[in-house]
Amino acid sequence: MRNGPREKLLYTVTVQPNLDEPHGDYLSTVDVDPESPTYCQIVHRTFTNRKGDELHHSGWNACSSCYYVDENSKSVPKRDRLVLPALNSDFVYILDVVTDPRKPEIIKTIDGDVLKSHNVTGPHTTHCLANGNIMISIMGDAEGYAKGDFILFDSEFNCIGTWTKGEKKALCGYDFWYQPYFDVMVSSEWGAPNKWRRGWKNGDLDDMTQYGCRLNFYKWSTQTLYQTIDLGADGITPLEIRFLHDPKRPEGFVGCALNAKVFYFKKKADSDEFEAKKVIDIPGKLVDTGNGKAEDMGGMISDIIISLDDRFLYVNCWRHGDVRQYDITDPENPKLTGQLFLGGAICSDLPNVIVKEDKELKERPPARYVKGRRLEGGPQMMQLSLDGKRLYVSSSLYSPWDKQFYPKMVSQGGHIVLIDVDTVNGGISLNENFLVDFGKEPYGPSLPHEMRYPGGDCTSDIWLANDA
Repeated sequence: MRNGPREKLLYTVTVQPNLDEPHGDYLSTVDVDPESPTYCQIVHRTFTNRKGDELHHSGWNACSSCYYVDENSKSVPKRDRLVLPALNSDFVYILDVVTDPRKPEIIKTIDGDVLKSHNVTGPHTTHCLANGNIMISIMGDAEGYAKGDFILFDSEFNCIGTWTKGEKKALCGYDFWYQPYFDVMVSSEWGAPNKWRRGWKNGDLDDMTQYGCRLNFYKWSTQTLYQTIDLGADGITPLEIRFLHDPKRPEGFVGCALNAKVFYFKKKADSDEFEAKKVIDIPGKLVDTGNGKAEDMGGMISDIIISLDDRFLYVNCWRHGDVRQYDITDPENPKLTGQLFLGGAICSDLPNVIVKEDKELKERPPARYVKGRRLEGGPQMMQLSLDGKRLYVSSSLYSPWDKQFYPKMVSQGGHIVLIDVDTVNGGISLNENFLVDFGKEPYGPSLPHEMRYPGGDCTSDIWLANDA
């Protein structure tokens, strides 16, 4: 955080919403070097040239925990491959990002049938492991029903098989994070691919074996599930989950999307068991979206991120339209230190929207414009600079849900904006001079989702503790 280089490139997963477009989804290389003549521009696009992938998250083949494999290793693993799993097709793409960092190239494609042969689908989060292997969380079985497990690949991206051992398995899967010092891994839950691939429907929560509300804790060394915490109705769809970066602090946060709650979890004293409690509660709003019926609109927390010094937690509300900064010096009592609206579904210029009840705001937020462009959609994935001073925010959640909740963003294309952070006093403000517009792409408007820096970032690196 103190000495790391400033980010110059932003690898951005980009989804093609037109399912008939043969070039398909792609990785956008965005220039974020203010000294560069192509600053704030997409300088390269690496297409999958396949329809229906739905690229979503990405991860590395090596990270900060992967500096040593064993005494027979001939070389230290290098962070030179970006892993791109596809939610809908179950394909996994491996990209070379070192030969020419500005022009990543697909060097290997893993067919979706490889995952299905191990009875898993819906690949999501990728983390490298300290032994040189790569692990990807999955959300479904071969038929698309909910399943919480993980699929392993070796350093050459040959499939090893599933990770979880023993008879006890998680009902659902999504994100995960591990802490070797405490011999623990935690995973979160979204739901069955059969559910979310078709968009959100009333009644999806009738069977909570197919939608998530639980945190699952594994013993890292034995790969066994030993504890599950049911978060209840407030914790439905716990998505992005983060341990604190300090490897000697067995505590973290998870953002629960549907009802916009954040839970804090920590290891109990003198026990391997964890406990969780709600520490951020963002109330829903009673909103008539134009059909004459007022319904509760949850904030839809779709991402959280923790600064490298474990001081600030960032939370977004994709439906309400705001990004929030919390001081987590006292993690059990987060303090709101900044809030910024970047679009959303309740903007004051939306003529058919009526907010009947709002427990937080006295008036609806205005629409946000950057460089003359109205920001459609809401704040979605976030990536924080290593020094904590710049927060990049994209707008797309998942294209079927984008089409359902923000069709105008889909037709006009998504965007990336930049938030400037006051790391001394707290506080956030929009950088009015930064905008990456995905509305005029070569094959039509597209949708930016997750972002990565070539040198590592606040959501991909896991550290080992040193007792020396």
